[in-house]
Amino acid sequence: MSELKLTALIIEDEENIGNFMSAILKANGYKVILCATGEQGIQCAESYCPDIILLDLGLPDIDGMEVLKEIRRWAVTPIIIISARNLEAEKVSALDAGADDYITKPFGNEELLARIRTALRHRRQPLQADTGTPVYCAKGLKIDFDKRRVFIGEKEIRLTQIEYKLVSLLAENAGRVITYEAIIRDIWGPHADTNNQILRVNMANIRRKIEKNPATPQYIFTEVGVGYRMLENEFSN
Repeated sequence: MSELKLTALIIEDEENIGNFMSAILKANGYKVILCATGEQGIQCAESYCPDIILLDLGLPDIDGMEVLKEIRRWAVTPIIIISARNLEAEKVSALDAGADDYITKPFGNEELLARIRTALRHRRQPLQADTGTPVYCAKGLKIDFDKRRVFIGEKEIRLTQIEYKLVSLLAENAGRVITYEAIIRDIWGPHADTNNQILRVNMANIRRKIEKNPATPQYIFTEVGVGYRMLENEFSN
């Protein structure tokens, strides 16, 4: 099975900066999608459903603030603003509009990577108390979000990219019901077919891999006609 990589979408029109960020992220194990316009960035966000978005405000076609607002209409993906605009009011406006962080150009490699790790970690609460790392753990099922690995006891469970995204989305919201529509939008984008068949097929495959008896699941529960709910995380208590 291929390595489960985090996907980063960079929306940046300055070629040298875009290539600089892309090289840093690729060297650190990320899959990178690079866009030079706001319109292209919105389309890529919808098509690829990335794990993290790095967004410049000074784009040639659409102001980055409008791109931010458009993506925030449907996505909870962490978005970090990368901008030369350093006025406090600009930063406040971006954060209030849904940005998770704001980095002022110029910036260093380690700062960029640290900000990305922090933005991703904030989505993955709670943390394991003794290590401070974001994990899900319940009844022998463990998900290491940083390493994107899933275990039942000591046995590693091999999931596809889509299967891992589904499991991690439910685990990040453990104990809460996530509707079919919200799951499809998060995994396949806002224009995906709302027919639940592709979701049901992937969920059946996941249950075969992690459940002792898929017909009576102990980790992922179906709320009939509504969505799915993951067993509550032991570390949430």
